[in-house]
Amino acid sequence: DEEEEEEEFKMKQNEKAKSREDKKADPDVARIDAIKGLLKMKVLHRLRYILEVVRPAPSVVLDILEILIRIARHSSEACNQILVCPRLVETIVSEFLPSTWKIQTLSRGDPMTSNYSVPLAAAMKLIRVLACTGRNMSAILLNKFNMKERIGRFIAQDPGDLALEQQEAYALSIEALRLWAVAANYGQACDMYKDFYPALMKILQTLPNLVSQPKKEDPSFDYSLQRAEALVCLLINVTHTAGCAFELQAQFTSSAKDQEEHIPPPPLDWSHVAGIKPFLEGCVKRCFKEISCPATWNTVRQLTTTYIIYLATYYSKLIQQPSYRPIECLEELEQFCLEFLFPLLNQPTLEKMFEDLGSFSALCNPKSCCLGPETPRSLVSLGFVGEVPPLNLTGSKSPFAFLTALVYLLDTICAMHKGLAEKCSTILHSKGLRDYLVHSCKRRPPINHRSAWLLRHEFHFQHFVLKLASKTVALNPQVAQQAPLYHHVVLALLSLLLPGSEFLARDLLSRVAFNQALIPEGKFGGPEAEDLLYILQLGATRDTAEKACAKPTRGTLLGAAFNQLPTIRSRYLAHFAHLQTSVLRSQNFYTGQNHLTQSVLLPEMTGPLLPADWAFLPLINLYDQVSREEMKGRTVDSLPENLVEMVSSSLQWVLLLETWRGGLLQGLPLAAKLARLSCVFLTGNNLFLEPAIHDNLSALLSIYCQQKRMNSLDLSTPLPGLVSFHDLYISLLEQFESVSFGDQLFGSFLLLPLQRRFDAQLRLAVFGEHVSVLRALGVPLKQLPIPLEHYTQPMETSLDLLRQYFKTLVTCTLRLSWCPVLYVVAVAQVNSFIFSQEAVDEEFDAARRSMLRKSYLLADKVLRRHLLHFKLPNVESSTGFDMYEEMPPVRHRWLQKVLGDLLKLEKEQEPQ
Repeated sequence: DEEEEEEEFKMKQNEKAKSREDKKADPDVARIDAIKGLLKMKVLHRLRYILEVVRPAPSVVLDILEILIRIARHSSEACNQILVCPRLVETIVSEFLPSTWKIQTLSRGDPMTSNYSVPLAAAMKLIRVLACTGRNMSAILLNKFNMKERIGRFIAQDPGDLALEQQEAYALSIEALRLWAVAANYGQACDMYKDFYPALMKILQTLPNLVSQPKKEDPSFDYSLQRAEALVCLLINVTHTAGCAFELQAQFTSSAKDQEEHIPPPPLDWSHVAGIKPFLEGCVKRCFKEISCPATWNTVRQLTTTYIIYLATYYSKLIQQPSYRPIECLEELEQFCLEFLFPLLNQPTLEKMFEDLGSFSALCNPKSCCLGPETPRSLVSLGFVGEVPPLNLTGSKSPFAFLTALVYLLDTICAMHKGLAEKCSTILHSKGLRDYLVHSCKRRPPINHRSAWLLRHEFHFQHFVLKLASKTVALNPQVAQQAPLYHHVVLALLSLLLPGSEFLARDLLSRVAFNQALIPEGKFGGPEAEDLLYILQLGATRDTAEKACAKPTRGTLLGAAFNQLPTIRSRYLAHFAHLQTSVLRSQNFYTGQNHLTQSVLLPEMTGPLLPADWAFLPLINLYDQVSREEMKGRTVDSLPENLVEMVSSSLQWVLLLETWRGGLLQGLPLAAKLARLSCVFLTGNNLFLEPAIHDNLSALLSIYCQQKRMNSLDLSTPLPGLVSFHDLYISLLEQFESVSFGDQLFGSFLLLPLQRRFDAQLRLAVFGEHVSVLRALGVPLKQLPIPLEHYTQPMETSLDLLRQYFKTLVTCTLRLSWCPVLYVVAVAQVNSFIFSQEAVDEEFDAARRSMLRKSYLLADKVLRRHLLHFKLPNVESSTGFDMYEEMPPVRHRWLQKVLGDLLKLEKEQEPQ
């Protein structure tokens, strides 16, 4: 019900946003988004008129097609507007993608006078970009505009035999293959595979020659490489589709019995694609032999990458087939690995690629993701055109594509053949890889449309590396030594993944993030070391926070958290279950479920999937859930057992991260962490009193109150998800008054914001409207998690607060036995105030003189002595501070100056 309400709310919000946008003037829309502004000004109709009626020169036609491609890349909404624009797509297909055309006879060097009724690669590219929008768009283009026939027309014939310029003929053939590959990504146009199998085989037979053919001998060599890459990409998608045929056939057959609708199987099965694998495997072997020859290797590296991805795809689908023969397959796999793949892992060229990762990385070089100062905010895609930096992540020299494919293949092999896992993991021994992983976690890149596209490729690489490490960490001692690094990287990656990568996030959460083998501290003395650190009091002086550490010890709690990691994992996965729809959509794309893939476009870029503080999310969401119930008038006294366990698991996970992976949460302000923990106190009436929750909260408090951390606490800066810290603190005070039972842990949390350096309004809230808190805030002085001096120094400057201090003391609202910490604070501040002798304004001077007089005349002799003889805070003293036996001369002189007449009168009245 909540999910349906949330979806309905989002739909209403989108409708409102669209309605508001429709009402905006064209210039206002264009100022925010240039593409939307152009669409609103009917630019498509204008371009259609130019193409259809004006019939401009060839260069203008190419410019218009380029503009349409740029518009189509903007969004699915823009693609839909191109499709529904009257006669626009019809004109482009009929005029610039004809199946037959006349040969234009031109003298050498003469330009074409018209490119109408001549096929253009740019037009085919536009159709391909439109098809990326989704399976429905692709189906319309294939069937309504008869693109299948046109794809076949430009694939069946060799580019050299087409009556076109050689460059245009190759480009057209390449774009036709790419369009077919996009359609195959949806499981469409696969019937063409059997029809054009001979043509595809003819192209395949040319692939081995590309490895040995010198680049300079043939001007079409680059195009031949691109054509080969496009063909292999097509075969990858066709293999995905064929790999699902058996499952779909079984479901379709059973549908007749259960009368349920199922997706019909594709028109090809595994037997149609199995025969291609030996040929492409031979191509891979041939390419591997060239890795020692830099000139040839640099030329064919990208093609080798597509070969490797094909092999990984083939093997990942093979094990799902009924024809799979494990013994034969594994023997064949062993032979391939031992003869070709494993020797490749020891090549110096491969280590050089790993060393280059940092130079090409977007994570290690965040500035490469920044938009230039000349980039208008209304045209974010401008960041993708123009000059590309020489060390671009997706450039031709980048090692990321090849290494990602290689680790993908190794990960697939590990899943199939456990006996090869240890040897596969030798790729993780690379020093260049370790250095890259270390540096990739140090800075967060800016998130924009450019960086989202770049980072997606890098995230794929890290995902496969982490999966391989997780599978082999128990098998390879060298991998085990780097386990904390891999665990640090996976947790950093989880807070960076962007929309569209939901499957990667779930995969990392379920298989890697909570993997005990990647947290060796839990197995090899980590909890004991924490206890030993506490017992030996390492360092010159022990932190006050450590004095307040309650039993059980932090080491005991960490040991329990480590042992319960499988349970913690399952609870976090259950907590993120509401994202299941997005996860399935992403999973269909990543696992090659082509019949379920809806679009190959990235979703709208709205920022990272998980916030940096995702470990605290269960606490925040539970608080929000309870608050909604209370707003409906329902009282939530206690919570179901599963929710209590979720909170306990969340606190255990945060404690483990803060202790053993502290660097990950350093970017989150301490104030934000305390605000998240406050949700536990604000949820229900007694949630914080649950033993497991109480113990872990106490341990976290001791960590956050350490001097080095407390110095960074800033309550004045805006916090994510929080309107005002003051409002949160008021809520805490009200909750403490209602349900605290004088709990010392809750009291310690309330005392933290009352330090002298923070806003006086927080202290006024306690000594003003919520003064009843003072009766129950009985945290002992020795249990105070931070030094008492943080409250007493420097002298208070808020006159209203000083008056409240004095008022609560003299009315006995604040007593040493009830609230020892704030009693000492009030006495210290009043003492400093009444004996201060700095030059101040009249109001301040009159107030301190009046307060000194009233203090001297107090009937309560104990309080009178405390106020007049206070010396220094001392938590070891029974009162919490030391006092002067005799009033210091400087104070006595000030007392005589202020109370001269009164002292003289008292002296005269003394009996002789």
